[in-house]
Amino acid sequence: IQGDGNVKGAYVTEADVGTYTVEAVNDPNTLNKAVHIRLPANYLSLNEIVSLWEKKIGKSIEKIYVPEEEVLKNIQELSFPNNYLLALYHSQQIRGDAVYEIDPTKDVEASQAYPHVKYTTVDEYLNQFL
Repeated sequence: IQGDGNVKGAYVTEADVGTYTVEAVNDPNTLNKAVHIRLPANYLSLNEIVSLWEKKIGKSIEKIYVPEEEVLKNIQELSFPNNYLLALYHSQQIRGDAVYEIDPTKDVEASQAYPHVKYTTVDEYLNQFL
């Protein structure tokens, strides 16, 4: 686990992105607004996801944490595209750059705007690997 594993991220399936996109395209309330898909049950840290998996398999997993300094060193040493992907991961999962407030005056959160949509939770998604 790179970093401390405590930074939250928004996890969503491709199918759910498509569903919310269709909803937003057909909704005049989203005109000139950013639509964020930050689903409440899927706004999790990596440690929370690992904990979910441990409960599903009924055992503890050994976790090895990679300090931020080592991640930054790896970014510099790796070549493209691996350095790019690791830099994105660092930005989102270690620095928390994807954790921000949604401004309701100019943004829309999909699950609030379309509560009728049943999305796939991370918990449900993990079931396919059992």
